[in-house]
Amino acid sequence: MLTVLIFITVALIVYHYKTHYGKCGKLINKIPGPKITPIFGNVLQYNLPNDKLWTSQRKVNAEYYPIVRLWLASIPVINIFHPDDIRLLLTNTTIIEKNLLYNFLHPWLGTGLLTSAGTKWQHRRKMLTPAFHFNILQEFTDIFVENAHKLVESLKSKESKEITKDIIPLFKMHTLKIICETAMGIQLDKVGNEKEYAHAIRELGFNLFYRAPRPWFHINWLFNLSQRGQIQKKCLKALHDFTTKIIKERKKYHESNSNEEQNNLKKNGHVEDDIGIRKRRKAMLDILLNSAKENGDIDDDGIREEVDTFVFEGHDTTAMAFIFTVSLLAEHTEIQNLARQEVSEILNKCDGKIGIKEINSLDYLDRCIKESLRLYPSVPNIGRAVTEDLQLKNYLIPAGSIINVHIFDLHRDPNYWPNPNVFDPDRFLPNAVQNRHPFAYVPFSAGSRNCIGQKFATLELKVLIAHLLYNFKLSTTDFAHKVTLLQDLVITPNQSMRVKFTAIK
Repeated sequence: MLTVLIFITVALIVYHYKTHYGKCGKLINKIPGPKITPIFGNVLQYNLPNDKLWTSQRKVNAEYYPIVRLWLASIPVINIFHPDDIRLLLTNTTIIEKNLLYNFLHPWLGTGLLTSAGTKWQHRRKMLTPAFHFNILQEFTDIFVENAHKLVESLKSKESKEITKDIIPLFKMHTLKIICETAMGIQLDKVGNEKEYAHAIRELGFNLFYRAPRPWFHINWLFNLSQRGQIQKKCLKALHDFTTKIIKERKKYHESNSNEEQNNLKKNGHVEDDIGIRKRRKAMLDILLNSAKENGDIDDDGIREEVDTFVFEGHDTTAMAFIFTVSLLAEHTEIQNLARQEVSEILNKCDGKIGIKEINSLDYLDRCIKESLRLYPSVPNIGRAVTEDLQLKNYLIPAGSIINVHIFDLHRDPNYWPNPNVFDPDRFLPNAVQNRHPFAYVPFSAGSRNCIGQKFATLELKVLIAHLLYNFKLSTTDFAHKVTLLQDLVITPNQSMRVKFTAIK
């Protein structure tokens, strides 16, 4: 036994020195970063509770600005948050694979658009892009408006003009309804279990950042035996049951309609009855089902991958942007009043019947949303696998490394954002934007792997927030800058965010 332990110890020490002080290791160690522990690297200092993990990373990034090196045992991790380096990474057309941390999402999302690479990613991106064409988005506007009206009605009380709500679960429920009705063509009440679905997403997000700084849990079978692995198993069942039911319901719709209707749906983007009234819009899920049926471009597993991906990304990221924008407007009364004035002028002209033209006219509200996404980007960091040597501004990153773009820190860099913690929508006036580094603001990523649904999300946010401003005055004591954030797939508050809605209509 002693001989075996000595052999293992010597082998680990040799491996450590070969990894950290070989050709690649020497390149990595030129980059500034915290001290490492032999064999473990920086693993031990990142074994922290979720909220402390977020805070710790902010401190490390600030100390080693504008780039920091970490060692995840033998894996080099490079965190960047300077626009020059981010431009070099995100405009690179060959380094587009997600890093190994995204592999932990494979049991849930498979290799859908978020997690896939190479020809599969290119094929899926090409297949799904038409689902977010401007003409299709116009068709979704009435769904946005309908859900905005429902949200307004849910906030109106017969007993009082005022109501205070924790907007996190409320707003998440409405964005989940919208993504189901638009991209999936399914009413949420036909699916059910939405609370269980939301809880499962949060647990899997925590799992990702629990596993990441613990290399021994990168081994799937070992993680699956752990308590966290058992929790993940239950969560995966809830998530897959939810999306499987969505696919089943939409297939049932396809099967119940005639070939003539299906051809009309494919050709025109909607089904019409004999007097030309629209009955059903073309959904993203229809594109997947039609591709599977007509030319076998995608199978059932592939369909579920994309449904899992888009139901998650299409509601959770939008919900967080919705939550933080409303919270910031509730906190900043003068800015809220300016946004309401713009909304009221436009909605009064069209008798409250907002359409795509009116939505696009909400310039000040658009700036408010952009500024909210600067301070609280829905996806605070994204990652890539360095598949070939990458030259950044001052350092060469060798192949085999992990590189992360810390969008949250990028968006608060005082060199590009004076008084970075201040909420100021005028940062996005045309002249200010024109004079700023084009990669100082990337809430939807950039380059070939930018967010396919960014226009969809922006339209949805403008409609929902406009209707809230038109009907309510907003106030809060849960100020966004005082909220503790968690390390998660999306930016996540660790507490409720309550807003008081006072009816003005």
